[in-house]
Amino acid sequence: MLPDGPAPALRLGFDPDALRSNWLALDRMSGRARAGAAVKADGYGLGAKQVVPVLHAAGCRDFFVAHWSEVPAVLEVARGASLSVLHGPLTGADAAFARCAGVKPVINSLAQARRWRDAGGGRCDLMVDTGMNRLGVGLGELGDPALAGLEIDVLLSHLVSAEEDTALNERQRKAWAHACRLLPHARASLANSAGIALGSAFHGDLTRPGIALYGGVPRPEMAGVLRRVACPQAAVLQVREVPAGETVGYNATFTTPAPMRVGTIALGYADGYLRCWSGKGRFRDAGGRVLPVLGRVSMDLTAVDLTGAPDVGEGDWIAADYALPESAAATGLSQYELLTLLGRRFPR
Repeated sequence: MLPDGPAPALRLGFDPDALRSNWLALDRMSGRARAGAAVKADGYGLGAKQVVPVLHAAGCRDFFVAHWSEVPAVLEVARGASLSVLHGPLTGADAAFARCAGVKPVINSLAQARRWRDAGGGRCDLMVDTGMNRLGVGLGELGDPALAGLEIDVLLSHLVSAEEDTALNERQRKAWAHACRLLPHARASLANSAGIALGSAFHGDLTRPGIALYGGVPRPEMAGVLRRVACPQAAVLQVREVPAGETVGYNATFTTPAPMRVGTIALGYADGYLRCWSGKGRFRDAGGRVLPVLGRVSMDLTAVDLTGAPDVGEGDWIAADYALPESAAATGLSQYELLTLLGRRFPR
C-alpha cells in the first residue's frame, strides 16, 4: 500500500478573515434584509467545506447551491442552516432526496411544482422569471393551480444586468414586486452581489451575494469595501540562467533581451491559469517583488522572470497577482471564471 503522496507544488492562499469581512459588509449593505450566500460550484471554486463554516460562523443562515450533488458538503459543515438547490427537482428522486435531507428545492416550472407536490411537498423556494429567460416560472403562469398551496419560503428572481445602470433593473424589480403580491410567501429575494448596491428597493427580505463574498467587485460602489479572499501560489521547480537572444516557452513568443534568470513554476492552464495570462501575468515573491510571466503558459508550467529576485530559488513559493477586478480586465475572463476555473490540483 502506498503512503500518502507528497504535498503538491500548488496551494491556494485563502483568507478567512477577508471572507468573513466581506459577508458582514454585504449584510450591512443589505439594510433591513439579511444576506445569504451562494456557495455553488464548490464555494465558487474555493471549497465549500472551507468557505461555508466561515460564513456560518459570521452569521449567514441561508445558503444556495446549484446541483443536488453539492448538498452533502454544505450540510456537513452548516447543520441547521437553510439550504436551497437552485436547479430544482428534475425527477421524483430529486424531490425525495430534498425531503429526506431537509433542504429546499427552488421550483422553476409548473412541472417542478407538480413533482414537488406529488412527492409530499413542504417548504420550497420559487423562482420567477422577470427577464432572464433562463430558469423560473413565467409571469403569465403565476395563477396556475400547480402553484396554489405551495409552501413558499423564498420567492425569488434574478437580475440580468445588475452590474450596469440599465432600465432593465427597474423593470425586473417591478415584475418581481408584482409576483410578490400575487403569491403567498414568507420571504422575498431579488438582489445578487451587484443588486445589493442598487438600493433597498431591490433587497426584499434576503439578498444572495456570490462573487462579492469571494473578493469580486461587481459595481464601483463596492470597490473600497470588499477584500481579496484567494490567491493561487506555486512552487519554483527549476531556475536557469538564460543568455540574451534565447527564446522561452512554446512557439518562441518571448526572446530574452539580455541575460535573464528564469524560473519555471508548477502552474499552467490545466490548473486554471489560462494561456490568456501569457506575457501578461505577474507573480510576487515573499518580499513583494514583481516577477513577470515570460512567454506562453503551458499545461502544467509557467516561466517567470527571476532576474530581479536573485535569492528566489527552487522550492520557494511565489504568489500570482490575482485580484479579481484587475485580473478580469487584464485577461478578458470574468471574475467568476477566474475563481471557478482553478483546478483540482489546488488543495482546498
